[in-house]
Amino acid sequence: MSAVIEFKDFSFRYKTQNEFTLHDINLTINKGEKVLILGPSGSGKTTLGSCINGLIPFSFDGEIKGSCKVCGLETKEASIFKISEHVGTVQQDTDAQFVGLSVGEDIAFSLENDMVPRPEMLEKVDASAKIVGMEKFLKSVPYNISGGQKQKTALAGILHNDVEILLFDEPLAALDPAMGMNAVDLIDKIHREHHKTILIIEHRLEDVLYRHVDRIILMNEGKILLDTTPDRLLSSNMLKENGIREPLYISALKNAGISFTDKDRLASIEDLDIDLYKEKILKHFRGAKTGETKEKKKKLIEVKDVSFYYDDYPALKDISFDLYEGERIAVVGKNGAGKSTLAKLLCGIIRPSKGQILIEGEDYLKYSIKELGEIVGYVMQNPNQMLVKDIIKEEIELALKLNSFPEELIAQRVEDTLRMAGLYPMRNWPVSVLSYGQKKRVTIASILALQPKVIILDEPTAGQDYFHYTEIMNFICELNEKHNITILFVTHDMHLAIEYTDRAIVFTDGEMIGDDLVYRILSDDSIIERASLKKTSLVTIAQKAGIDPEEYIHYFIECEKKERENG
Repeated sequence: MSAVIEFKDFSFRYKTQNEFTLHDINLTINKGEKVLILGPSGSGKTTLGSCINGLIPFSFDGEIKGSCKVCGLETKEASIFKISEHVGTVQQDTDAQFVGLSVGEDIAFSLENDMVPRPEMLEKVDASAKIVGMEKFLKSVPYNISGGQKQKTALAGILHNDVEILLFDEPLAALDPAMGMNAVDLIDKIHREHHKTILIIEHRLEDVLYRHVDRIILMNEGKILLDTTPDRLLSSNMLKENGIREPLYISALKNAGISFTDKDRLASIEDLDIDLYKEKILKHFRGAKTGETKEKKKKLIEVKDVSFYYDDYPALKDISFDLYEGERIAVVGKNGAGKSTLAKLLCGIIRPSKGQILIEGEDYLKYSIKELGEIVGYVMQNPNQMLVKDIIKEEIELALKLNSFPEELIAQRVEDTLRMAGLYPMRNWPVSVLSYGQKKRVTIASILALQPKVIILDEPTAGQDYFHYTEIMNFICELNEKHNITILFVTHDMHLAIEYTDRAIVFTDGEMIGDDLVYRILSDDSIIERASLKKTSLVTIAQKAGIDPEEYIHYFIECEKKERENG
């Protein structure tokens, strides 16, 4: 096989930094390979991707040592235009990638730059849109389509350039579980049918391994720690040691005292021979005790027969449920199901078209948005829509100042929040230099500083590695337990729902189709199918071992709680 990417003794330091971000990188990727680049935030994986697609050194200036060749081109001596003829990139933040006023325009952008004749251009746009399944949305506005459709549009825009290498920077970050599976399927299809070299930069290891990858490059602190197969990586302890979340099924089997060798087929739960481990699984399961369901405390919010319409479109239809003090609840469902609309209703950004919302027995229409903000805090999914200050510390201070808190209290609250959120060393950094995941931490901290009774977090873990994910979640859980703050997680992350919540409320097409204990929801096949959730690998283990899936998920949740309590 011929090499399409070659790093030799390569190091890179950003102009604004004293230390090198990448150190002595030696890496060869061959034509037609499918490679996952894995690592915690700050490990250097995005910088490595930027060296491959030419953003370094042409958009981000700095010092380069050694050699980086892409399709035979020494990148520091080529141009970003020349490199883009070989490498196509789908960014994590697809909104930042759009330039057209419609999906069709955006897909056509590079063709227009190349002055392709209009008849040929339209033909190419249609062909690319069909490959990714966006042919019916060519006239849609990019900012009005779902996260999954945005990913597809960005991908279509680079396909017709017939590049050899496709680079995906966290392609699953904004997608619901079913859409994430579709995205992995689409990437796999393009790899197989169009013989592209595929590079995927992603935190969600288990989701990427839904389809085969040839190699995994594990990075940390700017260095390549491992260049190996998925089976060998999963059999090691390198994931947790380097801030990466293990697949659920690996954690579950380890809970039962099972260890692995690099000869075990671990990359796919479907290929894993559960019969080899069945005796240990059953023994540990039968010996484990599950905790009692928490007794519900004071009722904070009542949602009664609430509907909401965008013009004539019913975004929510006759929704009813109650929220209690100190609960942790996952609000789940596919993109466009109505989850974010519900969040906006609860914090008063929009108000019900029909029905009633009560806060501690009082109609919430009596409260202004500012007054509701001191009761219900809302952290939006896209951090760029919340950040308004230039410096991190100033961003955390803002809501407190707007609510006229005393200066001494502001100073103490800001310091406490920064330390608990792991942002204190970065308190004087410009917001503009932060990664997407770091920006999310700042927005969460800015709301947490207000200490409201209810906090709604819209996709809090998107773009977070396991280390920072755990740090933020432990911080949120500490607030929940110490101050009885009710937490609603609007999320696509089934790991989060399983590990950190007790109850799940499920939406699909504006309707609430489930409200129950999380282990019951995630073992209900009909709800999983209707809500475009993903059957977790815990269900697969349970079925193969002859255990009731609901009981097995409940058991796993208790095991994880005990592990967290034990440090």
